[in-house]
Parts: sequence; C-alpha cells; structure tokens
Amino acid sequence: MKTISDPAVTVPKTRKEFIDADCKAIEKNFRAKKILICDIGQDEYNRISACQSPKVIWEALQTSHEGTTQVKQSKIDMLTTEYELFRMKDDESIQDMHTRFTSIINKLHSLGEIIPRNKLVRKILSVLPSS
Repeated sequence: MKTISDPAVTVPKTRKEFIDADCKAIEKNFRAKKILICDIGQDEYNRISACQSPKVIWEALQTSHEGTTQVKQSKIDMLTTEYELFRMKDDESIQDMHTRFTSIINKLHSLGEIIPRNKLVRKILSVLPSS
C-alpha cells in the first residue's frame, strides 16, 4: 500500500512498485493460506473461502472448532461439573470408568483447563468401590 497526499488516500502498489520485502510478504501469506486450506473439508472451505488473510482464516477456523469465548467457558463449566460429580457406575468396569474419566480430563485440557495430577489421583481413588 502507498499513500497519496492531498487528501491522504491509501492505494495498492502496482507490481512494478513492489520491492523484495513486498514479494516475500506476499509469498509468506500465500504459503500460510495454502497450509490452512490444504486439508479441510468442503464445508469448512465454504466458511473461509471469502477470507483474505491467513490470520482471518485461522480465526474463522478457530471460532468454528472451539467456539467463542463464551461457548468455551460454558464447555469448561459443564465439564468441570461433570468432573466434580464423577462417580463409578454400578455395572461399570474399572477400565471403562477410567476411560470415561480420562475423556473428561482430556476435554478440559484441550480447553486450557488443567487439573493437577495429585487432584486427579485423589478423585479416581475416591470413586473406586470400597471392596
């Protein structure tokens, strides 16, 4: 972009006016867009096809997969409640219970909510049957 004075107006540079730094920036943007678009499905591509910069594409994909901050916090609250109320079911094996527990913990971890290992161990021990 270049600025033309009186009145100040910003217009795109022509190809002849590009310097090496401009060419490198364009190449980096192209590579980043290509990497982001390379392995997505048709539905996701339709969501981001109008996005111009890699940053906007990334933000659209991130919002699509993680949700907004409010949705993310809601998921954290729901999973935290599920963790706090976690109990072993009557007809459940220890392996199945552990798999279910690990699933909750992994979902919390992916949302940035990390529970210290000592709390996890205490929780597992507290829900095991006494016999």
